[in-house]
Amino acid sequence: MKNLLGVMQGRLLPKFNGRYQAHPVGYWQDEFPIAQSLGLNCIEFILDFNDFDKNPLTSEVGIGVIKESIKETGVKVVSICADYFMEAPFHSKDLSIVKNSQKVLSLLLKHGNEIGVKDIVIPCVDQSSLKSESDKKSFYENLSPLLKEAESSKIHLSLETDLGPKDFLDIIQMFNSEFVSVNYDIGNSASLGFDPVEEFSEYGKYITDIHIKDRKLNSGSIELGKGDAQFNKVLLMIQKINYTGPFIMQAYRDDEGLEIFKRQLDWVRRNF
Repeated sequence: MKNLLGVMQGRLLPKFNGRYQAHPVGYWQDEFPIAQSLGLNCIEFILDFNDFDKNPLTSEVGIGVIKESIKETGVKVVSICADYFMEAPFHSKDLSIVKNSQKVLSLLLKHGNEIGVKDIVIPCVDQSSLKSESDKKSFYENLSPLLKEAESSKIHLSLETDLGPKDFLDIIQMFNSEFVSVNYDIGNSASLGFDPVEEFSEYGKYITDIHIKDRKLNSGSIELGKGDAQFNKVLLMIQKINYTGPFIMQAYRDDEGLEIFKRQLDWVRRNF
């Protein structure tokens, strides 16, 4: 695999406070040498709404510690999964939430630029789903002011949505910027019953970040290869678009994390 292969933060460590996906406050550095030992190139950092101020992405001191971890192990941080915006979406009807989220994204762009981040994933799924035309309009109007900062930082605002392929393309094209792109989650698309050929035909050229995951239709995450994700079809489409971004393993996890990850990493190396 020529692309960077990485892991969603926390997948190589025991769960933080029993949460399925969360920034591991206090022991996040431990993941870098483990990732290095497994031959992974990068870690996609998580920015949570909870414990926001304890995340190293939010301070100059923290950024310095991340730089040290990168330098010591060679494991990069090229992307951030900003789960923060699931709790405080840009299309919130509360303007104080919107203003604060704009400040948070501005800070992420500044600090991300310092450590070599290329993608900030903005999830518009579950509670932050774009459910109406009004949601889409507000999302566009409130995210647009950050575009200049994203463009000058050369960081993609990589959107993850549960919209169908044509509707997703409409959102991307509203911004008319090469720095608003698509985060493609293989498992989530399978759970929603989308056809990878149609998805890639509509917005494939905008994909800059891919999450490797498997899910059953209308159901939760499952070990890679055991769900409804059409990996063969997805891989063919990825090759067609000459995708150069990272592959981030956001695969199924248990409480401990590491052994089940290793098993799935073997699966990825056999199949990708």
